Amino acid sequence: MGNALPASAQSLGRSTPAHVAFAFAAMGGWALFANRGHGLAEAWPPALAQGVMSGAITFVLKRALEAMAGRFVGALAYLAPPAITALAILAVLTAVHRLIGTPEILATIAVPWSVSTLYAVAYTAALARRPR
Repeated sequence: MGNALPASAQSLGRSTPAHVAFAFAAMGGWALFANRGHGLAEAWPPALAQGVMSGAITFVLKRALEAMAGRFVGALAYLAPPAITALAILAVLTAVHRLIGTPEILATIAVPWSVSTLYAVAYTAALARRPR
């Protein structure tokens, strides 16, 4: 049995620019939705900021987790990298949204932070299980 996806779809799935663009659109769109009750003028700055941050997080998170892989042993190999990245991402998201005056900070950061943290947990587990 071969791979069910065509080569072009597989290539797109491995494309860092595609992942960054998707994160920008998806999480920027979420921020726009989360702040919609405050009018478009108030919702666009958080959407743009969240899109940019999500794109950057997508670009950096995988590399940060890979850099931490192998630096911890036992249960810490599974717990420390996602905890470190989750706290760092939460701090950055909160600080930037406070700085720009995002009306609905908690709603705005809930989805991007949750998605990045779940990814960090899953990817760290995969890295920790790899033979060294």
